Amino acid sequence: MPATQVREVAAAQRLENVRYAIRDLACVADEVAKKGHKILPLNIGDPINFDFQTPAHLIEAVYKAMKDGKNGYAPSPGIKPALDAIRREAERKGISSVQDVFVTSGVSETVDICLSALLNPGDNLLTPSPDYPLYSAVLAKLGLELNTYALNEDDGWQPDLIDVHKKISPRTRGIVLINPNNPTGAVCSRRMLEAIAELARRNNLVIFADEIYDKLILDDDPHISLASIAPDVPIVTFGGLSKNYLAPGWRLGWGVVSGDAAVVKPYVEGIGRLLRSRLCANHPEQYAIQAALEGPQDHLQEVAAKLRSRRDLTMK
Repeated sequence: MPATQVREVAAAQRLENVRYAIRDLACVADEVAKKGHKILPLNIGDPINFDFQTPAHLIEAVYKAMKDGKNGYAPSPGIKPALDAIRREAERKGISSVQDVFVTSGVSETVDICLSALLNPGDNLLTPSPDYPLYSAVLAKLGLELNTYALNEDDGWQPDLIDVHKKISPRTRGIVLINPNNPTGAVCSRRMLEAIAELARRNNLVIFADEIYDKLILDDDPHISLASIAPDVPIVTFGGLSKNYLAPGWRLGWGVVSGDAAVVKPYVEGIGRLLRSRLCANHPEQYAIQAALEGPQDHLQEVAAKLRSRRDLTMK
């Protein structure tokens, strides 16, 4: 037989624009560290590396679940105690039109599934600039172009509504609102939330309300869940254990879909298909969700105080 020419295995072309600034930078830092240089990593928001500890009652809940044999596959949407606790948390936040809740392997998977279930080739999604780089990475993986709107530094990093309005096109399917914002830390005012909701209402947009930092408010601005003031608008509210509850390595997040039941039904069904296709999120760790949301919250004040002090020192 003639010799077969050996060719390299090329990655898919759609991955050429996939960038994840936080972890990509870590690869560069690792190479520098291998050469003997001391590296102080400031790019990865892992609280466990910065003298924070996962609350003991969460660890105990997971340990008990493991000892009790909760080590098999979980239902694809999540276990009932976790889902019920997430629904009750949504009620406490004032979200009255919950149509679906589900558990994922971290909010990163929540974002991936929700965007994949919504967007078609040629569609676009409004994302803030600056933003958390996960959104641009997922959009690149889906082969979609970025459609960013500005955050106004002169207005405390609130969304620039004029720019948001200008960026909406017939192919715009949704808008991402990170509140509190990562990386700026800004908390949206009620006036701003109402304006974003009205833009979504008029343009048939889905809002992705990333609220993973909702309990880590460092100043006096109160956090208001967007879905609580727009029960008719299709909104997916993201939450998880990584930040508020100091358990990033457990990879547990969730989504809460709210809005008119008939309007969001096909989208909820699409999310369900994707949830089933990846089997389930980590099973025993899901027992920490109820413990987190409905157990002691004492650690939050200490965490906020430490973060506030470090922020102020950095700014100084």
